[in-house]
Amino acid sequence: MPEPFFTEVPEHIPYGGPDADDALAFRWYDADRVVSGRTMAEHLRPAVCLWHSFAWDGSDPFGQATLDRPWLGQPAVADPMGAARGRLAAAFEFLEKLGTPFFCFHDRDLAPEGADFAESCARLDALVDETAEHLTRTGIGLLWGTANLFSHPRYAAGAATNPDPEVFAYAAAQVCHCLEATHRLGGANYVLWGGREGYETLLNTDLRRELDQLGRFLTLVVEHKHRIGFPGTILVEPKPFEPTKHQYDFDVAAVYAFLQRFDLVDEVKVNIEVNHATLAGHDFHHEIAYAMAAGIFGSVDANAGDDRLGWDVDRFPGSVEQLSLGLYEILRGGGLTTGGFNFDAKLRRQSIDRTDLFRAHIAGLDTLARSLLVAAAMVEDGSLERRRTERYVGWDGEEARSWFAGNASLAELHRRALDGGPEPEPVSGRQEELEHLVARFVERAR
Repeated sequence: MPEPFFTEVPEHIPYGGPDADDALAFRWYDADRVVSGRTMAEHLRPAVCLWHSFAWDGSDPFGQATLDRPWLGQPAVADPMGAARGRLAAAFEFLEKLGTPFFCFHDRDLAPEGADFAESCARLDALVDETAEHLTRTGIGLLWGTANLFSHPRYAAGAATNPDPEVFAYAAAQVCHCLEATHRLGGANYVLWGGREGYETLLNTDLRRELDQLGRFLTLVVEHKHRIGFPGTILVEPKPFEPTKHQYDFDVAAVYAFLQRFDLVDEVKVNIEVNHATLAGHDFHHEIAYAMAAGIFGSVDANAGDDRLGWDVDRFPGSVEQLSLGLYEILRGGGLTTGGFNFDAKLRRQSIDRTDLFRAHIAGLDTLARSLLVAAAMVEDGSLERRRTERYVGWDGEEARSWFAGNASLAELHRRALDGGPEPEPVSGRQEELEHLVARFVERAR
């Protein structure tokens, strides 16, 4: 076994309770605590992503690397596979000590790209074999895998939506190999994140052609899933822009329309990122509720943005109220199945201590856990649901049900109004009262 990387961290992060002062102890996340019939770990299915936590060095467009990630420096140049193995060992040390049941990866997080496609595949296969050994040793699972179809210059104009069919074919081959790797590791899901599946300008873009290409690409992925017997869920992650000006998977509604067009509604679900909802001009609550209503909810990337910054800052979650409302919709819909809450979040560039990675994930897990308590209390109390139901009670009447069933034409409803049908009386939506009710649940969560 390699030397420990996180030497200042105990072998297992303990649960200290709400009054704990130790930054390396959970205050709210108690993995085995039963809430509404399931443990917190079963409800949340939390996961750590390899890309931000172990494959990012803290650099940004305005500055150099700041984070202590030795495998990303000179070792990655001199011995790329050795550096990748060191990164993997540190990641599983972190996962074991933190106690999360899942992790997520891009293919390029596990293994560096080779001189050609065959070498890239061979490198990934070797690291997948070593990852499988870590999974067997630790009992940790793979929430989802995905292919990096955005970093390499070949994908500057997109992958599936690229104007060059050779790029489309290369991307398809890369996804094929990564999907099979995810299957070998027992992944619960496979995600397609369309990092550059959009346009910078319409002056050189054929929208209809690119959407058709994207539809064909996703169909190929679904077909291969069934061909290899992958039992997991195929997920698409909505995002409105960045790095492109406009992305075709703008939000849940856009993805739902796309899936309907290509007859994929029963095959593909969505992985909703909290900050992507913000960038699309929506609340996280809205995106979860829409996905639930459309029957395409799958999984969540638990991060946060900044209301004053219009880009994807990927902060660790800190708003209990924001996440409580999303979790409320998830619990109302029966809870997570193959999905989970992945921390697609990264440290701030000034958080340079190795232990900062633990502090950030502990705080994020505590935010999720307390949000779960709030959501479960709201579901069990039933006040919100009763008031929502009461608001639509008129539709339970026999006459209204017949209209909804198609037993009245527009002309017949017009005639009904002319014949003296009842004048509708406005009814209060009581929004402020409901918001105050949610605030009380947040205050009382223990």
